[in-house]
Amino acid sequence: MFGSGRTEESKLTSWYYSIDRRLLGCVLGLIFIGVLCVVSAGSVQALRKGWEWYYFLQRMLPFYGIGLITLFATSMLNKRLVLGLSVLNVAVCFVLLVLTLFCSPVHHGSERWIPILGFRLMPSDIMKPGFIMLSAWFLTKMKEKYGDDIFLNRDAWRLSLLSWWVYLIPFAIVLLILFMQPDIGTMMLYFIVFCVFLFVAGLPYIIIVPLACIFGVGGLLAFLFQPHVHRRVMDFFQPLDPTTQVGYSVNAIRQGGLFGMGDEAFAKESLPDAHTDFIYAALVEDWGAIIACFLLIFLLCVIRRLVTNAMSARDSFVFYATAGTAALFGTQVCINLATTLHLMPPKGMTLPFISSGGSSFLGYCLLFGMVLAIVREDKWK
Repeated sequence: MFGSGRTEESKLTSWYYSIDRRLLGCVLGLIFIGVLCVVSAGSVQALRKGWEWYYFLQRMLPFYGIGLITLFATSMLNKRLVLGLSVLNVAVCFVLLVLTLFCSPVHHGSERWIPILGFRLMPSDIMKPGFIMLSAWFLTKMKEKYGDDIFLNRDAWRLSLLSWWVYLIPFAIVLLILFMQPDIGTMMLYFIVFCVFLFVAGLPYIIIVPLACIFGVGGLLAFLFQPHVHRRVMDFFQPLDPTTQVGYSVNAIRQGGLFGMGDEAFAKESLPDAHTDFIYAALVEDWGAIIACFLLIFLLCVIRRLVTNAMSARDSFVFYATAGTAALFGTQVCINLATTLHLMPPKGMTLPFISSGGSSFLGYCLLFGMVLAIVREDKWK
C-alpha cells in the first residue's frame, strides 16, 4: 500500500518538475483573464438582449471545466499517445467539417457550426491541435525518409504511403470546405500556418512565389464570389463608420484611456460581438490601456515560451510542433487585434483563451496540453 502511494506521488512530482511551468502559468493566467472579460463584456451583451447577466458565463462554464481537465490530462501523456489522440482529433473533426455542408445552421451568414448536446461546436477550431501535431509528424517522417531536400526530391512527390500527396490532398479538401462554409478567416489562418511549417522545414525560395500566388488567387476568389468578404473589404477602404461594430470598437479603445471607464463604459453596449471577436476593445474601455498592455505581455510571453521550446528541442517533431503552435497562436492573436484596431477587414476570429467561444477554448486547451506533454518528454528523455 505504502509503495503504491509513493509511486503515484512520484508521478505527480515528476510531472510538476518536468513540465514547462512558465508556459503553463501563462496559459492559466490567460484563462483567468478570459473569465473576467467574459463576465465584464458578456454581462452587458446578455442584459442588452434581455437575458440574465451571467448568461454567457453560464454557457462557458462547461467549456472551462472540460478545457482545464483536457489541458492537465493531455500534458501527462507521452508522444505516442499525443499522436494517437491527434489522429482521432483530425478524423472526427474532418467528418464533422464535411457535415457542416449539409446540416449546419446558418449563423451570421456562415454554416460552420455543428449542434451537439445543446451547444454549437466549430469543427475547424477543434481540429487545430491535430492539424499541428500531424503536420509536425509528417514533416519529421519526410525528412527521415528523403533527407533535407523534401521539396524538390522527385521521390517525395511519387504516390506512396508517405509522400506530399498524402498530406496536400486532405489539406486542400479542408481549405475548400472552409471556403464553401464560408469561413475565409479560418481558411487564411490554416494556410498561413501551413506556409510557416514549410518555411521552417527549409522551403526553397523558388517555391515561395507560387505559394504567394496561391494565397493571392484565393483572396481574389473570396473577394469576387463571397458577398460578405467583398462587402467587408470595400467597407475597410471607406471612411470608418462609427455606427459599425469596427467603429464602435475603435471608439471604445479611444474612450478607455489609460485607466478605463469602468461602469461608465458604454461603447461596448452597442458592439454586437463585444464578448467574442471584439472582446479586446471592451477590455480597453472597461479597464484601460495599462491593463490591456499587461494582457498583450501575457500573450507575448506564451509566444516567447513556444519559440524558446522550439529552439531548444532535441526532437525535430517537437521543434515543428512548437513552432507551428507559435505560428497558429501568434497569427490568430494578430488577426484578432488587427481587426479590433481597424488595421484589416473583420475576420470573425476569437482572441485565444480570452474570447467567449467554447470550440476555440477547447481546441487551444487540447493543443497546449499536447505541447506541454511533448516538450516535457523531449526535455527529460
